[in-house]
Amino acid sequence: MFHRIRRRTKGPSEEQRQFAEVYARMQHQVPPGIGMPRTTPEHNDPVAVVDDFLPPELRVPSHDQVEGKMMPWKPPLVLDGEMAACIECGAYRDWLILSTRGEIWLRCRAGHQQLETRIDTAWYNRHSGPADATHATFEDCLRHLGY
Repeated sequence: MFHRIRRRTKGPSEEQRQFAEVYARMQHQVPPGIGMPRTTPEHNDPVAVVDDFLPPELRVPSHDQVEGKMMPWKPPLVLDGEMAACIECGAYRDWLILSTRGEIWLRCRAGHQQLETRIDTAWYNRHSGPADATHATFEDCLRHLGY
């Protein structure tokens, strides 16, 4: 550490002087405009206006445009080590799992619905596949899924 401080106090080294001389000579050899951003584009090609990526028949509504989502769940639903069962009829398999407004509802084949607090929206998103259809009403969706 002390050697470096002493060297600095003596002035620039021979190598530093040579670099400064070469740098000063090179400054005058660079053509004007090199290293500066262009003010006008190089090509005057017309800019193509592109519509949305997907054609209208392949577009699906975003999550904020959908009232809810549902998926069938055929096997027994085990949550926290317990099998979920309908509180009215006792059914324990062949569920329809509904996700709406941040809540998860279970619907049995008999049409009984119950709020399920042990499942959250993240669980639903992990276990559900991509949507195969969208429907205008809840009843249309039930018909589509065979309920």
